Amino acid sequence: MENRSIFALDGITGMLIATVLLLSILAGLTVWGLGVQQGSATNFYQVENEKDIKMISTENAAHRVDVK
Repeated sequence: MENRSIFALDGITGMLIATVLLLSILAGLTVWGLGVQQGSATNFYQVENEKDIKMISTENAAHRVDVK
C-alpha cells in the first residue's frame, strides 16, 4: 500500500523546500544583523573621567555618556 500523506516530501521536492527555507532564514538573519550593526555604529559614547574608573566596580557605567 502506498503512503499518501500530504506531508511526505521526499526526494528533490523536499530537498528544494529545505534549501529555500534555510536560505530565507539566512537572508533574514543577515538583514537583521546589518540593521543592528548600523544602529550600533551611529550610537557611540564618550568615556569621562578615565582616571576614576576602578577595575571592579558597579559605578563604571556612570563614566560612559552617550554622545548622541
